[in-house]
Order: sequence, then structure tokens, then C-alpha cells
Amino acid sequence: MRAIAHGCIRTKPAWNHSSCLLCIQEKLVDIIRETQPQEISIEGAFYSRNVRTAMTLGEARGVALAACASQGIPVYEYAPRRVKMAVVGVGSAEKDQVMKMVARLLGMDARIQSDAADALALAITHLQQARGVVRSDNKPL
Repeated sequence: MRAIAHGCIRTKPAWNHSSCLLCIQEKLVDIIRETQPQEISIEGAFYSRNVRTAMTLGEARGVALAACASQGIPVYEYAPRRVKMAVVGVGSAEKDQVMKMVARLLGMDARIQSDAADALALAITHLQQARGVVRSDNKPL
């Protein structure tokens, strides 16, 4: 396994919400066109005590799904606990453990950004499932 690309899409605090969502959609489409993935994995919905945060993240997730659909790329969803189990071997692993294991599995610098490590962990989980290392009947969203 090796990482072809990774990073985080950043928006500006001064932008209104709809401009942030548009930025995410446009940048994701650019990344998809540049890297030409065959499939994409995404973190499953999560629960948050803060309703506003959950709504905002849900909207961003919807934009991500729409960006993938607009390019004809199938998207597979994995629960956070399942990703931690696939990458670290423990479903309750801490973020730091996931980051270190992702770096180790991909031969990368251990100081990888947290959100980028999460995305790479999702890709590792999907690859393991595709190779039959992790049994799954996961179907595209």
C-alpha cells in the first residue's frame, strides 16, 4: 500500500456556509479528476451532542457524496469503530493510535495531519475489504 495523495480541504472562516460547501464540492471534483480513483470510502454518520455541528458535518458529507456521484465514482461507507479495528486492531483505538498505524502501514511521516490520517485509514479499510482481509458485504451508497 502507498498513499498517492492526501490532505485536507480548508475553507475560510469569513466565507458564508454555502460558499464553504461549494468550495468542498469543487475541490473534491478537482481531486477526483486528478487522481482518478476507482472507488471512494467515507466515514459513516456519527452522533454528536451538538446538533449544529452534526448538521454542518452532515451537509459537508452530502456535498462529498454528490461530488463523487457527479463523477460516477462508487462510494463505500465504514463506521469509525470498524476503521479503527481494521487499522489498529482495536475498535476503541484513540486518534493518535490510528495516526501512528496509518503512518506505519504507508511508510509515512508519523506527523501526518489528523483528518488526513482518518481519510487514509478509511482507504486502508476499504482496500483490506476489497482484498478479502476484512470480510464484508458492503455495497456502494
